[in-house]
Amino acid sequence: MVTEDARGRPPSAARHARGSSRRRSWLGWRFVAPFMTVFALVFLAPIGYSIYLSLYRTQLVGGTAFVGLDNYVKALQDPQFWSAFGRVSLFLVVQVPIMLFLALLVALAIDSGRLYGAAFFRISVFLPYAVPAVVATLMWGFMYGTRFGLIGNLNEAFGLSLPDPLSPDLILASIGNIVTWEFVGYNMLILYSALRVVNPSLYEAAEIDGADQFRIIWSIKLPALRGALVIATIFSIIGSFQLFNEPSILKALAPNSITTYFTPNLYAYSLSFAGQQFNYSAAVAIIMGVITMIIAYVVQLRGMRKAV
Repeated sequence: MVTEDARGRPPSAARHARGSSRRRSWLGWRFVAPFMTVFALVFLAPIGYSIYLSLYRTQLVGGTAFVGLDNYVKALQDPQFWSAFGRVSLFLVVQVPIMLFLALLVALAIDSGRLYGAAFFRISVFLPYAVPAVVATLMWGFMYGTRFGLIGNLNEAFGLSLPDPLSPDLILASIGNIVTWEFVGYNMLILYSALRVVNPSLYEAAEIDGADQFRIIWSIKLPALRGALVIATIFSIIGSFQLFNEPSILKALAPNSITTYFTPNLYAYSLSFAGQQFNYSAAVAIIMGVITMIIAYVVQLRGMRKAV
């Protein structure tokens, strides 16, 4: 006597259906496996190893010992860490809005269709992003020089007394200028790409209703850029907290202005490779990673929240 399953199928058909379902499931994992392997090796494994290092302390006397969260407690009480964190936070609050505002202006100008040579202008603005950060910093560091660079030449040629951009009071603004020059084009491309997907019929309908360009920008273009602005802001937040290349290169030109704890990443690097404090350096890096993740997540939630 042949029995049927709950769906009225004979046992052979039910087994065949279960086998097909399992094969489809494994087929999906085969497609995902290469990415998951690389993801685990280059992302999860380093994070796991950093967490492991941060839970130990290596000393000349006693060797390596498990200390639990002592390195994290030490970092949270470290005035140099908080000085570095405060510096990049100030950098974030001042530099990122300026950079995104400039990128927004450029994207709107190119999208308007009223800019002569828009294609050339778009490439020109984006081109600095193609310059490696090391090369860009060296170039600007040379121009900032008061003895051998552009500032020094201007002072000598015109009898001026321009302030030193590499002085302790101006070094953070000088680094902000370099980063802005590098990434305005990158953020412009994100915003401009978002504008290109807006249906042109919306602009035509607005013009028929008598809306001017400012009204179109405010009512159509800026709402369409909401998601792109959130993405650009998150990328900029991550980049600000990861600030490393520019201060580390300019340190040779301005040793009195850039300390070993100028930014959290530079501090972690100095602890690890100059101070041989690998375990404490790992704890500093993990704390900065968590702080960056939390702030980026909060910005994403607030940015994507629909207006009531």
